[in-house]
Amino acid sequence: MSPALHPVSGAPCWVSLATNSLDMAEGFYGAVLGWTFRPGRLGEEFRVAMAEGVPVAGIAEVTRTLGVPVAWTPFFAVDDADTVAARVRERVATVAVGPLALGDGRGALAADPDGATFGFWEGPVHASWDVAQGAPPARLELRTRDAFAAALFYGEVFEWAADAPGRCEVEYREGGVQIECAGHTVATLRGGAVEAAPDPHVRPRWHVSFSVDDVDDTVKAAVEAGGSVTDGPRDVPGGRTAGLRDRQGGLFTVAAR
Repeated sequence: MSPALHPVSGAPCWVSLATNSLDMAEGFYGAVLGWTFRPGRLGEEFRVAMAEGVPVAGIAEVTRTLGVPVAWTPFFAVDDADTVAARVRERVATVAVGPLALGDGRGALAADPDGATFGFWEGPVHASWDVAQGAPPARLELRTRDAFAAALFYGEVFEWAADAPGRCEVEYREGGVQIECAGHTVATLRGGAVEAAPDPHVRPRWHVSFSVDDVDDTVKAAVEAGGSVTDGPRDVPGGRTAGLRDRQGGLFTVAAR
């Protein structure tokens, strides 16, 4: 691990894919995103995905062990995992796993009050994910029923917009809520306009988005590798994007670099 001594508290610090098969996941994401892989420090069930020599994500063959579905999960840096776990529970949300000692730190998996899964991590992070040094390798988007309520929950849990130096800031904009850390937009919470009524048809979920040179070529590669397209490709205000599903059902997004 290439550690950052002072990860920004409350900022995204990692994304991890829980999978049924490391070999299948490596084959798919290697073909689609050009990733290479090296062993993780947490055991034989873990791999670190590398893009041009830079750690970008984790892959863990843990779905059967933990009883969780195949899915991408974002992790947020925290100063004290026990304190954050208590905040989650106090707000009628769920801590499903942990906090557990893992390698050089402690981690936990949780779900917000609407059921969207996320994780938090106390400990060093890869330098590529230290937002104080640059934009992270992946963008996060929470699609939920009520973006304003979600911003209140996560803001209280991770102390966004707190009266302390180095914290993430919250910006309320038309169509969603943006989280700014160290000058970078690291996450967006969407549920319609902030003033709009909650959408009862939205199934809340954190979407993990990776940048690619050509969205259409990536979509073609995903289909050829045994994946499927869930949305797009289409042009949006931020550029071209598409929603994809890997061979085991893991959902993710690609966006034009």
